[in-house]
Amino acid sequence: MSDILIDIAGSGPLGGVATVTMNRAEVHNAFNERVIADLTDAVLSLGSNPDVRAILLRGAGKSFSAGADLGWMKKMAGYSHGENVEDAMGLATMLRTLDECPKPTIAVVQGPAFGGGVGLVAACDIAIAAETASFALTEVRLGLIPAVISPYVVAAMGERACRRYFLTAERFSAAEALRLGLLHQTVPATELDAAVEVMVRNLLQCGPASQTAAKELIRAVARRPLDDALVRDTAERIARQRASDEGREGVGAFLEKREPAWRS
Repeated sequence: MSDILIDIAGSGPLGGVATVTMNRAEVHNAFNERVIADLTDAVLSLGSNPDVRAILLRGAGKSFSAGADLGWMKKMAGYSHGENVEDAMGLATMLRTLDECPKPTIAVVQGPAFGGGVGLVAACDIAIAAETASFALTEVRLGLIPAVISPYVVAAMGERACRRYFLTAERFSAAEALRLGLLHQTVPATELDAAVEVMVRNLLQCGPASQTAAKELIRAVARRPLDDALVRDTAERIARQRASDEGREGVGAFLEKREPAWRS
């Protein structure tokens, strides 16, 4: 049985949407080096697939992801420093691949997300969770730190919240995760799939190339000083998009009161 399942909807309201499911329910979808490599490959493949418009990241069973697999962690304890760095770079590469995926990504959080599982949620563009989901950054209870996931979690939750939850490892609710910005939406568990479908429908209304360009724009301007170089960069970006095939099609469709090509 595969640890990662991939399904691409070919038709219907979610046509062109790929679902990547962590399929280790018996260990709460904890990840090891094999799962990390498979997730990396899946996101790279789907991100470059022209038939894929968006990617859903799910966990099988009751949990979204418990983070690192205990057996994997035990094995890492015997590694040399160099081997530990190399191993950690696998997770770092996977998270960066997810963060920089050119397609919109949605974390569908039906249950607990702990440790590295929180990192997966933070690395996705959009995160929707059941109201019963819970979260924790548990690393310090094991004498570790949430180092590799920290760029994404700090960006999502903010430095102030991380000063608390990185240090206490306490569990927090979906409502708190929503308040902090880790989540974008919470719904009753029975309404999770419907909420995801609504979000996907919104994504599919938009130009795919412009969505990729918008993601690149966010990375380009986030946490940068508003100086002449940044102002010029943003002007260059909108100029390129206006002159692109998709930009011309979108504006033309609006003016002509018709649907753009990507909705037909």
